[in-house]
Amino acid sequence: MMKKERFRPLFLPAFKGSIGVFLLGAIEVVLGIVALYLSSLVTSYTLDYVLLDQDPSIPAFLFNYLKSLGPLGRSYWLCGLFFFLFTALNGLFTFLRRRNVSKGAERMAKTMRDMLYRKLNAVPYDYHKHISTGDLVQRCTSDVETVRAFVTNQLMEIVRIAVMFAVAAALMFAIRWQMALISMAVMPLLTVSSFLYFRFVRKYFSEVDEAEGAMSTAIQENLTGVRVVRAFGQERAEFDKFTALNKDFSKKNIRLVNLLGFYWGSSDAVGYIQIALSLVFGILFYVKTRGTADPFTLGDIYLFLSLTSRLTWPVRQLGRVLADMGKATVSLDRLNEIMNAENETEPGKARTDVDLRGDITFSHVSFGYDTPNDVLDDISFTAHAGETVAILGSTGSGKSSLVQLLQRLYKVTGGEITLNGVPINDIDHRLLRKNIAIVLQEPFLYSRTIRENITLTVPDASDEELKSAAREAAVHDVIEKFADGYDTVVGERGVTLSGGQQQRVAIARALMQRAPIMIFDDSMSAVDTETDAKIRQALKNHHGDGILFIISHRITTLCEADRILVLDHGKLVQQGPHEQLIKEDGLYRRIARIQDYPTEGGANA
Repeated sequence: MMKKERFRPLFLPAFKGSIGVFLLGAIEVVLGIVALYLSSLVTSYTLDYVLLDQDPSIPAFLFNYLKSLGPLGRSYWLCGLFFFLFTALNGLFTFLRRRNVSKGAERMAKTMRDMLYRKLNAVPYDYHKHISTGDLVQRCTSDVETVRAFVTNQLMEIVRIAVMFAVAAALMFAIRWQMALISMAVMPLLTVSSFLYFRFVRKYFSEVDEAEGAMSTAIQENLTGVRVVRAFGQERAEFDKFTALNKDFSKKNIRLVNLLGFYWGSSDAVGYIQIALSLVFGILFYVKTRGTADPFTLGDIYLFLSLTSRLTWPVRQLGRVLADMGKATVSLDRLNEIMNAENETEPGKARTDVDLRGDITFSHVSFGYDTPNDVLDDISFTAHAGETVAILGSTGSGKSSLVQLLQRLYKVTGGEITLNGVPINDIDHRLLRKNIAIVLQEPFLYSRTIRENITLTVPDASDEELKSAAREAAVHDVIEKFADGYDTVVGERGVTLSGGQQQRVAIARALMQRAPIMIFDDSMSAVDTETDAKIRQALKNHHGDGILFIISHRITTLCEADRILVLDHGKLVQQGPHEQLIKEDGLYRRIARIQDYPTEGGANA
């Protein structure tokens, strides 16, 4: 079973809002069982007293009252009326219990989904880089549904089994204790086998869940990367990969189903044996005690058969309850792995009163995953307010990591970054990121209209502001040519737009943010050089006293920057304006020559 400290973080807080509904459901369980057993007592009374004129095995006070009614107490229609009434009450309480429990379980599931979504937005950025999206989706949907289904179908079943066992045992022992022991002979066997089965089968539920998660991840990756799959002709390879995962999932599921089938078949056999024992010994007791002062009547035989069957199947169902509990606890384990993840924390004072328009200084900054400086090593520079800072470097040189440190998606492992003289570790991360607009090389667009994508951070922006940002991003004319203009739905992840159009829509979105710090992470790689020049000119006019970072491999994109940083294997090997770097013998000049950029007048390479 799950340890209490692991069980608590997600499940109990989600349960709190529904406690009243579940308590009401428990009361309805008890009332339904009382009505069910009363219908059995009515049948036993009818057989013994009404048909055979024998004293029935019902509570003395109730029998005395019915005898006092005279002929009415022996009326068939009165017995039928009571039987109908108690059966109807059992159905009513069953309906009310299922409705209330379902309502409470759905409310709990909604709370769980809200908590999970909130948690996934509170964990550090690094958390998302080390877990697959498909697995997270499967946990937040399939695993939550597993828990909801257990609460809806099985949680009250535990209460029902306990109450039914207690009431049935009390009735049987009150009538004849020897017969009660016989009628409950296999109950310990069923109970023990249920617990053993639960402990044995739980690991197979876990294996099935993990296989389903791997299969979901494969589907998610294939659908997300459909362009790459088609472009490289990988349809067959992806199909083979999915088929293998699907086969593994199916194989493990079939093995689990076989185990379930074995348990249900064997427990059915045990249940029927128990009913047969009750019938055989009931007849023996009837024959043996006929004519004695304490006879075992036909009504008693019926009552014991009824109670035995109504007791055997719930106890046998305990195996399913425990198996589903095992599956639910596996799901809870997986959900609590998310809930137990560390939230993103503020390393400093979390100030919200900082003016973010000012100089940005990197002072001996280092960063690494395995070692403190394996990504960036001793980076120092100052970007002054109003400057455009360009960053150049080969793949893996640390360009993107540098700007991620500025957003504090990662924490520096050495040195310090200050913004307007304030260490960024002392700035509230929400304030910091709200004032940094970033456009990535592969921008993410929502499956919404172009208008909604551009005004994402400023939903109440006017049409003029919207179109102004689109003009600066050199995408307004393109949008106007679409049949629905700005109300064109771009499709999932912007799939209906070209790469260049996606980048320009993302640039317009960043411009709408009006942030003092803007970062363009190779975000104009898919636009032509003429459009690139137009966008850079618009950005120059737009950012005023803010700071603009441009990461690019194009010398033509970088050359007009006030300061160019050249990174090589995590080290800052050159910095300065274009006119200075193009004359120096170094990486910048070599890249310029590779791109056929004019380098006349500079030193020989």
